[in-house]
Amino acid sequence: MEQVNELKEKGNTALNAEKFDEAVAAYTEAIALDSQNHVLFSNRSAAYAKAGKFAEALKDAEQTIALNPTWPKGYSRKGAAAAGLHDFMKAFEAFNEGLKYDPTNAVLLQGRQEITASVLSYMQSQGDIPMDIDPQMPRARRAPSPPRRTAEPAKPAEPRVEDMSEDEKKKYFAKLEKELGNAAYKKKEFDDALKHYNAAIEHDPTDITFYNNIAAVYFERKEYEECIKQCEKGIEVGRENRSDFKLIAKSFARIGNTYRKLENYKQAKIYFEKAMSEHRTPEIKTSLSEMEAKIKEQERQAYINPEKAEEEKEQGNHFFKKGDYSNAVKHYSEAIKRNPDDPKLYSNRAACYTKLAAFDLGLKDCETCIKLDEKFIKGYIRKGKILQGMQQTSKASAAYQKALELDPNNAEAIEGYRQSSMNFQRNPQEVLKNAMSDPEIQQILKDPAMRMILEQMQNDPNAVKEHLQNPAIADKIMKLLESGIIQIH
Repeated sequence: MEQVNELKEKGNTALNAEKFDEAVAAYTEAIALDSQNHVLFSNRSAAYAKAGKFAEALKDAEQTIALNPTWPKGYSRKGAAAAGLHDFMKAFEAFNEGLKYDPTNAVLLQGRQEITASVLSYMQSQGDIPMDIDPQMPRARRAPSPPRRTAEPAKPAEPRVEDMSEDEKKKYFAKLEKELGNAAYKKKEFDDALKHYNAAIEHDPTDITFYNNIAAVYFERKEYEECIKQCEKGIEVGRENRSDFKLIAKSFARIGNTYRKLENYKQAKIYFEKAMSEHRTPEIKTSLSEMEAKIKEQERQAYINPEKAEEEKEQGNHFFKKGDYSNAVKHYSEAIKRNPDDPKLYSNRAACYTKLAAFDLGLKDCETCIKLDEKFIKGYIRKGKILQGMQQTSKASAAYQKALELDPNNAEAIEGYRQSSMNFQRNPQEVLKNAMSDPEIQQILKDPAMRMILEQMQNDPNAVKEHLQNPAIADKIMKLLESGIIQIH
């Protein structure tokens, strides 16, 4: 041991004389004799650091801590070596760790203060963006920097930690931990980010921003339950400390975004509404609208049931055969809700609308029917009949022609195409003349009741809807429509 002490003193003398290589050699020789002596590694770390060999200094400092984890000087050595390597985060952590064993250690306090100033300066030079932002929200563009002045005023000196009040110290170090967390978050080093954000909360548990930032980390890691818990805790802390309502809104919005990721759109809607009650923003409003649309689509999908649709279709067929077209429409509409991809249902409802002279609705159903199945021939035939009733003979011919392309021998399509082509080529006078020669048409027009109904329809176009409820009258009106005697627009 005496030889070890002599070598240590020799190293100390060389170090004080700034003969760093001699100091390192002496300490190394001493370590060879006593490899469990933490002081020797600490001294050699100092010598390496003085010589600018920070990697070697860091290695010795870590060995010092390994040999004596409760000795504060080991942490100050590690902090100095890490700072020399510009690893500010590691340096700050080392000083912080040492202060746990000796909270009043002047060297550690001063080291942490100096590294704090270095970190903040570095953050400013890198244009660091605070992390208290929602990862779902688009980041606003940074405003263009004003022209740099030729002479910048001198920056005020960093406050000395020992001159701060206890509350100021807590906020000061909490801010630094947050900035270190932000830097780690941007690098996607989420474990380090969490470590720093939690350290910030230890210094200052009253700031909602730290909880929001922790929630952001969990969100990125897809640990959604933890994200929600942190947001809820942040809201509680924010309420207790009267935080800015915008920050509370951010917590609610992040919960909403989390539930959106979980595809729980109803819960997401609830929290976006809560966020809106705190602070209305276009982004939250858009998210709320998206959730409402998602919920509506989910409900629509949940309502689909082909078996129920078939039952409703049969009911519709029953009322159609009875001539009760209004009730038939109700059942076909319910069937469509239950099975919205069945083209036959739209075709059947279009037939009802045709009987009710609701040609615009019938035409819309035909278009939907054809869109769902381009080879469904009945869709084109119904479309042709509706267009005939609307006196749009050229369009009716095109519909029948499409039906004939699918089935050239379809009798209904052939007859419809023939009639529409003839009507298109003849003038209105000829159409009327031919219609009047039809005995069935003559009989309808001679019926006093029908003449009164036609006169009423002429004076009040809406009256046709009432008369179409009667199947016998509806058939006669449709016959007059097909012949061209009357027109409904």
